[in-house]
Amino acid sequence: MAGGGGFTNAPGAGGKQYPGGMTWYVAMTCIVAATGGLIFGYDIGISGGVTSMDSFLIKFFPDVYRKEKADQSTNQYCKFDSVALTLFTSSLYLAALLASLVASTVTRSFGRKPSMLFGGLTFLAGAAINGAAKDVAMLIVGRMLLGVGVGFANQMNVPSTIVGAGLPIRNGTCQISRLAQHRIPDDDNHWHPSCQPHQLRYFQDRGWLGMASLVLPDTPNSLIERGHEDKARAMLRKIRGTNQIDEEFNDLVVASEESRAVKHPWRNIMQRKYRPQLMMSVLIPFFQQFTGINVVMFYAPVLFKTVGFGDEASLMSAVITGTVNMFATLVSIFAVDRVGRRKLFLEGGLQMIIGQTIVGTLIAIKFGTTGEAVIPKTYAVFVVMFICVYVVAFAWSWGPLGWLVPSEIFPLEIRSAGQSINVSVNMFFTFIVAQAFLAMLCKMKFGLFYFFAGWCVIMTVFIYYFLPETKNVPIEEMVLVWKNHWFWCRFIEDSDVHVGSLETGKAKKNSDNNA
Repeated sequence: MAGGGGFTNAPGAGGKQYPGGMTWYVAMTCIVAATGGLIFGYDIGISGGVTSMDSFLIKFFPDVYRKEKADQSTNQYCKFDSVALTLFTSSLYLAALLASLVASTVTRSFGRKPSMLFGGLTFLAGAAINGAAKDVAMLIVGRMLLGVGVGFANQMNVPSTIVGAGLPIRNGTCQISRLAQHRIPDDDNHWHPSCQPHQLRYFQDRGWLGMASLVLPDTPNSLIERGHEDKARAMLRKIRGTNQIDEEFNDLVVASEESRAVKHPWRNIMQRKYRPQLMMSVLIPFFQQFTGINVVMFYAPVLFKTVGFGDEASLMSAVITGTVNMFATLVSIFAVDRVGRRKLFLEGGLQMIIGQTIVGTLIAIKFGTTGEAVIPKTYAVFVVMFICVYVVAFAWSWGPLGWLVPSEIFPLEIRSAGQSINVSVNMFFTFIVAQAFLAMLCKMKFGLFYFFAGWCVIMTVFIYYFLPETKNVPIEEMVLVWKNHWFWCRFIEDSDVHVGSLETGKAKKNSDNNA
């Protein structure tokens, strides 16, 4: 889903095991850094919560309110169709796209601490503008500032030893935050135009990220890259909890020197031998957004209102989907390095296809093409149940893996370009889907769910044929994975392989084929 990014393997770590391990200092640092995900999840979900509230619609979108309150015999598919309403939601992601490109340069030059601090300050500015909003223009400006905060706050490193779980953990904080925000409008379900402090409660709690970033340390590799080797040694001792850090420190120095020697990552990634990584950095985030997950998560209350729930019931239904999303993400944290990436991708894809198809069919039976019907509560419960089947599948497959797999396949010479492409494509199509959804629901009706189910079929087939397993593969040996793949091997010459035994790789490939 949208959000994420910024997670990287430690340069030069590869498959080595260094002395020391996870310390409380590292754990607390990761928690502070992951607040970028916490706040991002809040901002994703809060738009869906407030756009289902009558008092919010009356103040900012009166035309939508009038359509929503029209007689139930009117077309239910088109009640919330409004360009301005969707722009309120999607503007955050367009701003996050642009900011993430700038943030990577700022982080490389000044470290992650200033990036997190700037992200916290822009979150606070966006919250203030949204809280004081008098019209739609102010709402959109505030959302765009929140998007800038997302782009800068998502600069984070996870130690290579826990990167498999690190991304799902970051995704988990996003889901916890979404779950929390669904309760906020439900507490009194009103938006008081005359009471600005009350408005702030829907857009608060972001400024503390700026304060938290003041205690967030720079990573050792970032300090080395900026010439602070003594500070880097001290930080590495603190992270590892041991004084035996010479080998790892020397490897980081070598990796930093290699990184500085990389002059043209954007030119490098266009080389033929990097075609597999380039295609994955584009297609995986593209497919992730065309699962349709953000349709559910952005507009859950609106969607449930459309299929027959009332105001409070729609928010409660969103809480249900948020809860199953959170627990399914926990499953991913424990399964990703045991089961493997491909199996989770394939199982999740098949489950999403089933969930989307059944939801579309249930809505088609009641609403047909006219959109004129009232769904009984019992029937609506079945709709919610299969939406949960779909959400669970995404949360333990395409949600975390859509970020994890691209993050672990880029060699040093294309890493910065590959990660920038991955984040930018994700944010761009998040914006597209968010902006187009309500119009698509109005025009495609129940067919919208079949549309996304069709994309789930395409992406599942793609994973089956074109994505090799990357579990437990050191980054320096990743080239062998592509070289031994039936399709990608045509882009990689024998001379491009500088690690391991190519003959061993060929023997393994023949063994796999015979099996």
